[in-house]
Amino acid sequence: MARNDRERPQKDDLIKKTVRVNRVAKVVKGGRNMRFSVMVVVGDGKGSVGAGTGKAAEVPEAIEKATKAATKAMFKVSTSGSTIPHATVGEFGCGKVILLPAPEGTGVIAGGAVRMVLEVSGIPNIRTKSLGTNNPINSVKAAINGLKSLRTAEDVARARGKAVEDIIN
Repeated sequence: MARNDRERPQKDDLIKKTVRVNRVAKVVKGGRNMRFSVMVVVGDGKGSVGAGTGKAAEVPEAIEKATKAATKAMFKVSTSGSTIPHATVGEFGCGKVILLPAPEGTGVIAGGAVRMVLEVSGIPNIRTKSLGTNNPINSVKAAINGLKSLRTAEDVARARGKAVEDIIN
């Protein structure tokens, strides 16, 4: 099985993918302080996903910080079979990601950073369209916001105190 060089399997069965490594500089009296800012997405491949950022003087330290932040931010994605229960739009800044349910056998139709989020979450069939910015950090955050907004019919029925049949019909 070919592995993506950005994927790091760990002993805790979490899939970790590094989305972006940015070199940032702070201008001070003595010159420039260089640091690295990293974004990582973490998932278990069974419906949980999280994203986090970290900053440090060295890349491995920044990745470790980002992984810890992403693990803390993990949440369970509502799914319906092998896809999402309904279409939704996630927004962050100028980034907008449209998430659409897809029939069995479609696969993950997404580009770049959004694909990483969906692969680590373990959703096998989904279509997406990214609008606005192509900044990977904003795209990931928009995709995460869209996945957080998903709700199944059971969730809605429980919140309204009704039966599932009343909600669907």
